[in-house]
Amino acid sequence: QLQLVESGGGLVQPGGSLRLSCAASGFTLDYYAIGWFRQAPGKEREGVSCINFIGGSTYYADSVKGRFTISRDNAKNTVYLQMNSLKPEDTAVYYCAARSKYIGCSIIDSVYNYWGQGTQVTVSS
Repeated sequence: QLQLVESGGGLVQPGGSLRLSCAASGFTLDYYAIGWFRQAPGKEREGVSCINFIGGSTYYADSVKGRFTISRDNAKNTVYLQMNSLKPEDTAVYYCAARSKYIGCSIIDSVYNYWGQGTQVTVSS
């Protein structure tokens, strides 16, 4: 059974940093593009970043470019989202998701097949 589990969320002050983890079980992440998405209260889910399978090319939404970094550690079967210079508007539940095997990166949520349960990120003083 394919599962994704996010961790690393929490409460942080503006300007602070967090690193989110997306750990996979039941499959090898190497062959899957992984996306990070977020949903704030009352708002639609939005794509934040994604990383391609194997080669690992990346994409970032304009709102996080230069502040967030996505990476993967295939040995640990985990994808990370390093979030720096956090702003109150980054507050949301963050989800990771996997596309079908060998399909490339996208920040359109409807094309992803497997989702984690989400982790809360709150940026507040």
